[in-house]
Amino acid sequence: MSLARKRRIFYILIVFSIFFAVYTLRIAWIQTHAAFAAVTSSGKTINELAVRQREQGIELDPGRGNFFDRYGRQLTGITTWSPVLFPVKKLPAQEDLARIATSLGISESELRSKWANLEVPYIWSGSDSSHGILNHSSVVKEQSLVQLEGIEVLPHVVRYQSGQNGQQWLGYVAQRPDVIQQIRGSGKQSEHLPLTMQVGAAGLEKTFDRFLRGAGSTRAYYAVDGKRQPFPDVGTRVKGPEERFHPLQIRTTIDIVLQQKLEALTEQMNVKEGALVVLDTENGDVAAMVSRPFFDPNHIDLAGGSWSNRALKAVPPGSIFKTVIAAAALESGVTKPGEVFHCPGQYGKYGLACWKKGGHGDITLEQGYAHSCNIVFATLGERLSPGSIELAAAKLGLGHKVGWHEEKFMGGDDLWQFDHEEAGAVFHGNSLVDGGVLAQTAIGQRDVLVTPLQAANMVVTLLHQGRVTSPRLVSEVHFRDGSLLTNMLEHQAVTKAGQVSPRTAALLLSWMNEVVESGTGRSLRQADWHLAGKSGTAQVVKAGKNYNHQWFIGYGPVEKPKYAVSVLVQNKPEGSEHQATALFRRTMDLLAAYRPEQI
Repeated sequence: MSLARKRRIFYILIVFSIFFAVYTLRIAWIQTHAAFAAVTSSGKTINELAVRQREQGIELDPGRGNFFDRYGRQLTGITTWSPVLFPVKKLPAQEDLARIATSLGISESELRSKWANLEVPYIWSGSDSSHGILNHSSVVKEQSLVQLEGIEVLPHVVRYQSGQNGQQWLGYVAQRPDVIQQIRGSGKQSEHLPLTMQVGAAGLEKTFDRFLRGAGSTRAYYAVDGKRQPFPDVGTRVKGPEERFHPLQIRTTIDIVLQQKLEALTEQMNVKEGALVVLDTENGDVAAMVSRPFFDPNHIDLAGGSWSNRALKAVPPGSIFKTVIAAAALESGVTKPGEVFHCPGQYGKYGLACWKKGGHGDITLEQGYAHSCNIVFATLGERLSPGSIELAAAKLGLGHKVGWHEEKFMGGDDLWQFDHEEAGAVFHGNSLVDGGVLAQTAIGQRDVLVTPLQAANMVVTLLHQGRVTSPRLVSEVHFRDGSLLTNMLEHQAVTKAGQVSPRTAALLLSWMNEVVESGTGRSLRQADWHLAGKSGTAQVVKAGKNYNHQWFIGYGPVEKPKYAVSVLVQNKPEGSEHQATALFRRTMDLLAAYRPEQI
C-alpha cells in the first residue's frame, strides 16, 4: 500500500473520530445540562417532559370558582374523598382485590373487569351514591388501600351534590367546544383554554361564567414505565396552580336551607309542574326559587326540559293580572274605588262569563277584586285603551325583564343575572285590539304572559309605594382570599313608564288584604301570619285538553311584611282544588316558623 493511500485513510479516521467525539459530547450535554434547564417552547425541561410521558394523570379539581349562599354556605365544588384507579399491568392479589371490592360495595369480578380494561385513570363513583365517595373517617379506615399499587384515595372536587333539586337558577356546566372557540377568538382572555374545559351552560353558571374560570386545574399523576408498571417509591404526585386570588367566589342571595325546605314542601304536596318564588320585601332579593319538575345537574336531560327554570318562563296569569287592570283604571280615572258594578254571571258578549254561576249581583270595585269577579274587570277592560293597560303593566314591572342587570359590567359585556329570563307580554305584536281582546286581557287571558319572578316582584313594587326593584340572585364577588372584588348594588328597574302612585299602591295592598278577609283567599285566615294576596286561574289548552294554571301571589305578615311570594301550579285538570293557594299558605307558615339566625 502506498504512503499516500495510508495518509488518506489516516485523515478519514481522524475526521470520523472528531465527529464521534462531538456527537458523544452533545449527548452528554443534553443528558446533564438539559435536565436542569428549560429547553422547550412550553418551558419544561426534556427530562420533565419524558417523565410526564410516563405519568397517568387525572383531574381532581377543575379550578372553577364556586357559589355560596347568603350566609356563606358552599353550593358548588364540594370536596369528597374518592378511590382513584390507575391503569396497571398487574392487578393486586385476589385477597387484596376482594377487600377493595368490599370497600367499594361491588363484586370482585366487577372490579376486576373495570380495572383490567382501564386505559386512563378512573375516579370511582360507584354504581350508586352510597359507594365510591368516602368521608375523611372512611379514608382513615381504608389506609390499607393506599398501600396497594394502582389505587389511591384522593380528595376530589364534585361540582354538585348528587340527586335532583329545584335549583335551576344555579344551572349546570357542560363541555362546549364552540363556546371555548368563541372565547379564544374574542381576544378577551390570553390564556389557552382547553376545548374539553367545562363552561356554564345554563343558570348562574352561564351568566357568571367569565368570573368562574380559574387559573387551571389540579391533577394527580401516577408514574408508570412503558409496560404500565408503577415506578417503585414514586407514588402519586398532585400538582395544581398556586394562586392567591383565583378562583373567585360568588355570594348569592339564596338561603340554601330555606330553599331545600321549600323544595321538600313542593315534593310533599305532589306539585308536578310550576314554580315558587320568595323575595325579601326589603330589597327584592331572591331568598328562594323552586322550579318543578326537579332536575339533576349531574345528568342533564335536554329533551325533557326539566333544566329550564319555570320561575323565569312567562305563562298566562289569570286573575292576578286584575291587579294591573285595577291600577290602570284608577290611574286613568275611568273608575273610582267606590263604584258599584252589577254581575249577572254572564257578560253578554265575547262568550265571557264570571266564574260564579248566577253572578255576584251588585258589587263594588274593591269587592270585585276580592272575589275576582270577571264581569267587573271585563267592564273596566273595555273602558281602557291598550296603551293605558300596557303602561300600567310596565309600571308594575310586567312586559319587560326585571332581573338585575348592568350594561358593560366592570368594563366587559352586559351582565344579566337571570339566565333565559322572559319578558312576558300584554298584547301580541301588532294584532287588532278590539273590545273582546280588551275584555279577555282584563282577566289575564288572551295574549297576557307573566313570569313567577315578575309576579312576586309586582307585590314588592306595591310594598315599595310603586317603585319597581330589580331582584338579585347575586350580591357580591370575592377573591379566593375573601377580599371583595365587586358588589352588585341594589337598584330599581328604571323604565320610561314611571311608576304607579303611592296612593294606588296602598289601595291595591288593602284590596289584597280583603281577598283574604272576605274573598277568594279566605282559607288563609287560619295561617300563622296575617296574610294578603291575590288568586288567579288561567285556562290553557295542552294536547287538545283543557287545563288550568293556578296562581297565588301575596305577602306577609301584613303588619310588617318580610316576604313576597308567588306560587304557580301548572296544567291542573279543570275543576281541581286550588293547590296554589294551599301551597302559598304552607310556604308562609314555613316562613313564619323559620329562624335563619339559628342555623
